Amino acid sequence: MPTLTDLSTIRNLCARYDFALSKGFGQNFIINPGICPRIAEEAGIGPGWGALEVGPGIGVLTEQLCKRADKVVSIEVDKRLPPLLEETMADYDNFKLVLNDVLKVDLKALLADEFGGKPVAVCANLPYYITSPILMRLLEEKLPIENITVMVQKEAAQRLCAAPGTRDAGAISYAVAYYAEPKLLFTVQPGSFYPAPKVTSAVIQLNVRKTPAVEVPNGDEKAFFALIRAAFSQRRKTAANAISNGLQLPKATVLSALEAAHLDPRSRPEQLTLQDYCALLAVLACSLCWPPLTTQIPLCYNKGVPLT
Repeated sequence: MPTLTDLSTIRNLCARYDFALSKGFGQNFIINPGICPRIAEEAGIGPGWGALEVGPGIGVLTEQLCKRADKVVSIEVDKRLPPLLEETMADYDNFKLVLNDVLKVDLKALLADEFGGKPVAVCANLPYYITSPILMRLLEEKLPIENITVMVQKEAAQRLCAAPGTRDAGAISYAVAYYAEPKLLFTVQPGSFYPAPKVTSAVIQLNVRKTPAVEVPNGDEKAFFALIRAAFSQRRKTAANAISNGLQLPKATVLSALEAAHLDPRSRPEQLTLQDYCALLAVLACSLCWPPLTTQIPLCYNKGVPLT
């Protein structure tokens, strides 16, 4: 099989199957031959491992995963791609395509059925418009996966990997840090893709924690992240103002809770740590009768919600 990163090969393949890249699916194929081997290596995949891929495209990354893992399962939503993948992956009997939406498929059942007790890594060149919903689905469901190594837009990568309590952190940073240990691996220039996007990309890795980074009061993660999202809903305001407005609580109540939790009432949302939000939630829950937040702003990283 010709090299799948070769531009003439890609064009001939697309022409033979009458396939046009879709902006709606965020399709940009990797043509830099060094990128996919590096992603597969960084994921630590080897004999005895399973690999779950999201959005295989024509199989550039898929091929590298198949060379290393015992089994590769790729989830693809584009119904036009199976004939192409049947050709490009013909030499690999450890490859399986699942034609479905990753946000709708039963991931727990899929992992159990396809990989059994094997360690599993997730790898993907994610469509940038849906990065956040996919990553949060993978993390929130507490799936039996070791790590997630994905290509995303550089700005999103920086936000996803920002440490809570730092200037660059947003609500998504806190969610990621709660479930995983993130790190930015390397950047990828637009010329590494066909067609070339208008933005720089980056590969990040999320090493999934065995237990969350902090112990949430009463184990109510929904209330915990509702509080954090409320705090970041008006980033230019103090945490007290944003939480008051976002959760429709009296400002005096929020200020009193911050003081009771030994936190500066003038703090900005990004200045508070995961532990700080836990302490604040515990005080609010106690003062407002548990659970005060769950039904007010549900945790939601659904399609269309921007990274904040």
